[in-house]
Amino acid sequence: MSINCKAAVIRSNASKRPYAKSLPLSVEEISIDPPRENELLVKIHGAGLCHSDLSVINGSRIMQLPLVIGHEGSGEIVELGSAIKDIKVGDHVVFQFSPSCGRCRRCLEGRPQVCELAAATKGKGELMSGGSRLKSKDGETLNHHTGISCMSEFAVVDRGSVVVIDKSIPLEDAALFGCAVMTGVGAVINTARVRPGDSVAIIGLGGVGLNGIMGAKLGGAEHIIGIDIDPSKFSKAKELGATHCFDSRSNDFVDEIRELTSGGVDYAVDLAGVMPAMEAAYKIIRYGGAVVTAGLTPVNTEFSFNHSDLVAQEKSILGSYMGSCVPVRDVPRFLNLFKQGRLPVEKLIDGKIGFKDLNTGFDKLDEGKVIRQILVPSM
Repeated sequence: MSINCKAAVIRSNASKRPYAKSLPLSVEEISIDPPRENELLVKIHGAGLCHSDLSVINGSRIMQLPLVIGHEGSGEIVELGSAIKDIKVGDHVVFQFSPSCGRCRRCLEGRPQVCELAAATKGKGELMSGGSRLKSKDGETLNHHTGISCMSEFAVVDRGSVVVIDKSIPLEDAALFGCAVMTGVGAVINTARVRPGDSVAIIGLGGVGLNGIMGAKLGGAEHIIGIDIDPSKFSKAKELGATHCFDSRSNDFVDEIRELTSGGVDYAVDLAGVMPAMEAAYKIIRYGGAVVTAGLTPVNTEFSFNHSDLVAQEKSILGSYMGSCVPVRDVPRFLNLFKQGRLPVEKLIDGKIGFKDLNTGFDKLDEGKVIRQILVPSM
C-alpha cells in the first residue's frame, strides 16, 4: 500500500541565488509505492546537505527532473520486500548512493561502487528493479536521486543501497557516513592508499575535504597539507589533523609546498571539484606522485596535462568514486573509528534544520558559511 509523506522536490535547475527567495526546492506531499521484493522502506532520520546536491540545484550536474533530492542520509527500516531475509524492520541504516548488482564485470572485480547496472539506472532516475516509486499528489512520476531521495520523510531504496549500523550510533550524525566520510576518507585510504610517512595535500576544505584531512591522519601521513581559497577554514583543518595550510590564491603557494616537501607531495587529492584545484594538484606532486580526484565538476569539463611529464616522471591521475569504498566493508570500519574518537565527524556538523530552512541551508552551503547541515524531516 502506498504511503503519503513530505519531500523536497526540484523541478527546475534554473533558479538563481539567493535560493531562500527563488525556492528551487519545494516541500510537497508525495506518494511512495510499496517496496518491491528486493527493496525496503526507510523512515529518514537525517539527510546531509552536500555540494553534490547543490550541483543538481544549480545545474552543473544534470539529473532527470522533477526529482526528490538527497543522497546522503540515514534512517530506520519500516518495511521490507518479500525477498529480503538478512535484515529486519527496526534496523538502523546508512544509505550509500551506488547500489550494486553483484553480477556485472565491475562488481565481480570487487568494485561495487562503479556497478554498471547501478550507473545506468541512476542516470534514468530509477531504482535497479526499474522505474520510479515516487509520485506527486497529482500522480506525476518523480525521479529518484542516485537511488536514494532521502530529503523526505520516507524513502524506498534497493537492498544494496543500505548498510546496517550499530544502534549506538546517533542516527542523525550517521548520515554523513553515506557520502562525505566515504568519499573523503576513502579517497585517501582506498584510492591513494596513503602510508605512514607520506606527504598528502587535500585541496578543498569543505565537508568532504575535511574528511580527507582526517583520512590522511588515519593513514599516518607526515605532511598533511590543506589548501583552499578561504583561510577561515584553516583552523578547523588544523584541528582535524592538517600540519600546514595554504591559500591557493597566493602566487607562491605551489613553490612553497614543493619547498616544504622537498620536491612535492606524494599525493594531491582534489576534493573541490573545480579545474583550478586539479591544475594545482598536478603542479604540486613530486616525481612518481599521484593526483587523486573525487570532486565532481560540471559535465563536459576537460583537464589537460603535459604527456611527456606524465610519462618521464611516472605520475598518475586516479579517479575516485565514492572513495573507492566497498560500503558494507568500509562504513562499519569508519563508524568504529568514529566511536573510538579517531574520526570525529560530529565536529563537521554546523546545525540541524527542518524542511522550512532547506533552501536557506543551500544558500549557506554555497556561500561557504557552513560545512555540513543535517535535514531532520521530523523537525
